[in-house]
Amino acid sequence: MRVLELSAIDGGQHDLVGGKAAGLAALIRLGERVPDGFCVTTEAYQGGEVPRAEVLAAYERLGGGPVAVRSSATAEDLPHASFAGQQDTYLGVTGAEELLAAIRSCWDSLHGERAVAYREAAGAAHEDARMAVVVQRMVDAEVAGVLFTANPVTGSRTETVVDAAPGPGTAVVDGTAPADHYVLNGTAVADHGCLSPGRLQELRATGSRLADGLGAPQDVEWAYDGDGTLWLLQSRPITTLFPAPPPSGKAGTRLYVEFGHVQGMVRPATPMGMSMLAGMLASFGLTVEIVDIGGRLYGDLTDAMRDPSTRQRLVKLMAVDFGPRAQRVVEHLLDDPRFAPRKSARRRGAAALRTGPKAVAGILGALARPAGARATVFDEIERLRREPVADPATAAELLALVEDESSTRTDAIVWPVVSGLVVSAALPPLLKGVASDDEIRTVLGGMPHNVTIEMDLALWEVARRARAYRDRLLTTPPQELAAAHLAGELPDFGLDGFLARYGNRSAAEVDVGVPRWSEDPTPVFTMLANCLRVTDPEQAPDVRFRRAAARAEATLAELDLRARRAHRLRGRVAGFFLRRSRELTGLREAGKFAGLYALRDRRRRLLLIGAGLRAQGLLPQADDVMFLTLPELRTAVEGGADRHTLSGRIADRRAAYDRELRRRTVPVALLSDGTDVETLLPPRAAGDRTLTGMGAAPGKVTGRARVVRDPVHAALEPGEVLVVPTTDPGWTPLFLTAGGLVTETGAVMAHGPTVAREYGIPAVICVPGATERVRTGQVITVDGAAGTVTVEEARDRRSGPDSP
Repeated sequence: MRVLELSAIDGGQHDLVGGKAAGLAALIRLGERVPDGFCVTTEAYQGGEVPRAEVLAAYERLGGGPVAVRSSATAEDLPHASFAGQQDTYLGVTGAEELLAAIRSCWDSLHGERAVAYREAAGAAHEDARMAVVVQRMVDAEVAGVLFTANPVTGSRTETVVDAAPGPGTAVVDGTAPADHYVLNGTAVADHGCLSPGRLQELRATGSRLADGLGAPQDVEWAYDGDGTLWLLQSRPITTLFPAPPPSGKAGTRLYVEFGHVQGMVRPATPMGMSMLAGMLASFGLTVEIVDIGGRLYGDLTDAMRDPSTRQRLVKLMAVDFGPRAQRVVEHLLDDPRFAPRKSARRRGAAALRTGPKAVAGILGALARPAGARATVFDEIERLRREPVADPATAAELLALVEDESSTRTDAIVWPVVSGLVVSAALPPLLKGVASDDEIRTVLGGMPHNVTIEMDLALWEVARRARAYRDRLLTTPPQELAAAHLAGELPDFGLDGFLARYGNRSAAEVDVGVPRWSEDPTPVFTMLANCLRVTDPEQAPDVRFRRAAARAEATLAELDLRARRAHRLRGRVAGFFLRRSRELTGLREAGKFAGLYALRDRRRRLLLIGAGLRAQGLLPQADDVMFLTLPELRTAVEGGADRHTLSGRIADRRAAYDRELRRRTVPVALLSDGTDVETLLPPRAAGDRTLTGMGAAPGKVTGRARVVRDPVHAALEPGEVLVVPTTDPGWTPLFLTAGGLVTETGAVMAHGPTVAREYGIPAVICVPGATERVRTGQVITVDGAAGTVTVEEARDRRSGPDSP
């Protein structure tokens, strides 16, 4: 079929008619008013010749006259990629030859420069792209514009946004002329601009109807003709919205705060990773409800916000554990009547009574005998590392072990770790008026007994041993080196020993669905290459760490003396906590590190189950198991799953996961209607060249920026400043050669800033949009005291592109 009337297109013909035509056909099926027209299908495009006779016959059926000729590519108007304006549109086309020429021009635009660039950014394959063309009768528009059924700026699904201007609306769509702007939320609208309140009400009702009928928020082009009739010219999903929270079944507006970035993870979790993370958090006694939004972990903090006894403490909690961005959100919403204090029906006493004595004994014991506490922690980690693990033979037995959460908690590690967090959190109030935040952070630098620092320095030692192979390691792609290592084709320069101890780590390591370094050491070879680029002995990571430790000890002695002079009793307590911080705060990484052994075993067993299901023909490949949830896997293991259903579900989830991996920004907090709360905050004042965040590691450095969104292939020259969305321990080997750190998320005590302090590199965290506003190669100054990032000069033309 080379030409189809729009009214004849059914819901399963997207590949034949493209996104725009499919969307128009869907509107017609819903009974909406759409200008008559036809589609020149992808079958005609693939044939290479415009079917002249069929096109002209269809044009004659329209009655001739002016028509709109618009692209309708197969990769257009998709739920995840609009391709808005990337291919060509021709309005007011009249006559046979002009029509045929416009169709050919639409075909040609499929491979235009902007369309190709957009496909690459959206992850759409060029070879899969095909072009259909929509031809419709022109509407003689009195006023026209666009309608968003959800607010595209804030994400609110309860607001409708309309932009309108007199005439055909092309200036509104193209952004070439001013438009009247309306935000509709159901309340009365003043009579202004080119749309009357009655028309605005009609547009809002139409948008609500379309969003319900098409199953997603819509971006709609519309026009009113001279008779006052509303015509719909296009409707496609709004592709930029972050997914809205699922319905909670609870009355009132809810607040969800993103939990993943506390662990340096803003990338999506696999469905299995999400399923297991929720279970693990519950096993730790977390009372907050965890919700999957866009593959990220969000906690429902509504009850805590409304509880008179916890709402004020929540602001401090946000500052310590979640960072200043989350803190600003909570402070803002404390004055919102939707989160006004209410009497709480929650019963909190029993759990606290059970845990309290154990916590007090564990913390006091660690404070009294820090060396013994450290020995206990590291003995337990070594026990977990060396513990022999047997895998049962059947899938049901393997799954039972995977579902067992009992190994995720151990008091031998928990309370010493908590004691380190307690002493570091106690320093600011104890030293108030005596020491600056910068000085306190200096004391927390070069911290011993940190397993992540030990890992990074162990990698540096591997790099020192690998210098004999420097040329090969620097000139061979990391993925090729990884394959050679796994095949046993590389000489032993200590990497085997490193992976034996640290191979259970990776970026986003709390997600069981992510391969470990021992499975794919590509990131390790990338980081080794970065280490081998260091030629200045003074910039060696171990030297920098020792310098940071020396500065910390000297600052500690000065603050101890200063505190005693200022307040005799409080000064002695402050001195005690300062010393204990050096002995215990480094343990903060130990709890997560110990938990990775259980996660490693679960991952291995899940892959064994996946291999078995693949052998039964239920899964195409073993790691497809990571795109199921635990209950779904239980059903499959028990024989209650259908192969075709599983395959379709896994394919859809892999596609959604890949799309979310490309998402550049993740809201730190959402309301239940989808509103990104940060968009409601008053903007921070900043200069054109100065970005503002929060200082997290002291010092000031000027260097070339290296924007990195994925550490796997992140080549870093010594002294470059890392600009990243977030960091977790899997990123920290990059710090071995970095001159400074800038992140978009995080908290002062999170992994990235902690490790930055260890190496003595300045860090500024929570800089909104840092990876977009800073470009690789620009010279920037990072001021860890002021919490600012200043762009000193434009990107060097010789520098490479931003890292993926």
